[in-house]
Amino acid sequence: MTTTNENQEATAAPGRARRLAEDAAEAADVRRWQTHPDVVALRVERVRAQVDRLCWSGIVLGLAFTTANVQWFAAAGAAFGSLPWLTAWLLDPTVCLVLLAILRAEQITARYQVHTGAWVRAAKWLTLAATYVMNTWSSWAAGSPAGVVLHSVPPLVVFVAAEAVTDLRDKLTDAVAVAFMNATDRTTVHEPAAGHESGVPRPAVPRSERPARRKLFADYLADARNAWTSEVDVTPAWVREVTGCSRGLSSRLAAALSAEAGKGVRDDD
Repeated sequence: MTTTNENQEATAAPGRARRLAEDAAEAADVRRWQTHPDVVALRVERVRAQVDRLCWSGIVLGLAFTTANVQWFAAAGAAFGSLPWLTAWLLDPTVCLVLLAILRAEQITARYQVHTGAWVRAAKWLTLAATYVMNTWSSWAAGSPAGVVLHSVPPLVVFVAAEAVTDLRDKLTDAVAVAFMNATDRTTVHEPAAGHESGVPRPAVPRSERPARRKLFADYLADARNAWTSEVDVTPAWVREVTGCSRGLSSRLAAALSAEAGKGVRDDD
């Protein structure tokens, strides 16, 4: 009886081992594709679209809430239906349209990590500040803390969302860049052992047909280190110029290179 059980286990073991090997190969293949930079980029794009829709919905609803308050502020007690009362409805849309235009442009520049100038940021803050002041002025004048809080929340939410969504888009772009930098070096092809179940080793893939090796953080740092001299002030802008790296990566590279050189990083971006 014991001999029979041992024979059955000996016969079944190769089958279980083969199934485990197949499962391991399948798991490795799934993981390889899940961590593939193009798959990561696709997932990031989906998240980016969701973030944009949610933020835009919140911003539009917040601005819509402020429209009535600004109209009441601009009308200044004018009679219902009069010309001043009607033209007062134009004030808030004028400010909001400029703000939305700026946010829409930043949606594209943040995607490609292009730095916008000081005037763009000043225009955004000015429109947001104007919306806040017009919404809360009457409450401040009346000395109503509840009114101040009520009319402060929507403009402040719009302000914070307008600032946060730009940083979120920039970081989502960084996530794609990191996925490419951390991608597995697929230039090395592992050949199956001679005892592979097919019995025939898999032919090697010609190097010309293999995907090119992705440039890693250490490669960018080496390029920056080679270009650096003691007269150079290390900044993210200089790092991008000499290495061609992304905006998000340039700050990390500048910090690493400055640490090696014993200097601080000046955020001259």
